Amino acid sequence: MSPLLISLLCLAMVGTAFLSGIFGMAGGMILIGVLLALLPVPEAMMLHGVTQMASNGWRALLWWRYVRWSAVAPYILGCAAALLLWSLWRYVPSKPVALLLLGLAPFLARLAPASYRPNPESVRQGTIYGAACMTLILLTGVSGPLIDTFFLGGKLDRREIVATKAMCQIFGHAAKLIYFGAVIEQAASVDPIVAALAVIASMIGTSLAAKVLLAMTDRQYRSWANRIITAIAGYYVAHGAVLIVLTAR
Repeated sequence: MSPLLISLLCLAMVGTAFLSGIFGMAGGMILIGVLLALLPVPEAMMLHGVTQMASNGWRALLWWRYVRWSAVAPYILGCAAALLLWSLWRYVPSKPVALLLLGLAPFLARLAPASYRPNPESVRQGTIYGAACMTLILLTGVSGPLIDTFFLGGKLDRREIVATKAMCQIFGHAAKLIYFGAVIEQAASVDPIVAALAVIASMIGTSLAAKVLLAMTDRQYRSWANRIITAIAGYYVAHGAVLIVLTAR
């Protein structure tokens, strides 16, 4: 990568980590869009995995005492099951398909029957959504709006949501690094210098966001979080649809 491209990526990583540090969401979705526009899919997934591991790991450490382990365990179980299945298939989608999957997921979750609507305190739902989110991570790079919709569905406060989701995401992105680094046929790698800069940028953005999260109320958090999910998911659906139309011509 050129120095200019690395600088732009670092700025994007600080900004998206700041956004994720406040809401525990959205930053990763924006970053994967930037990376997919600049890099081949496997390389984009690898660099995104490094960045998100650092961002979520630092966020989980900052809010450690708010992690709800009863929600983490079933989620990770579902993730592990999905990782095993997808490791057998080793499928990598095209960019348009990845974008559509990413954007449609939260809308499908909102349309689900009442018994399957998001509730992070349910063991059964934690396993189901864990498997679904791991599938999205392996196909699109992020679980994006789906994991955000899942954690907003219960009664956890904003700090519990951010901390618990960060802990779940650590496992998801670690699995993605293994999947795109060693399992699939188009296995990729990341420049160690770029990876180190990604970790530093993610930690800076996450640290800057902590005071903003403390200043918000739970009502403000949920209101803005739902708006952000809808806006970003809608963008990805539109972007993916446009790419499919252009490709078909």
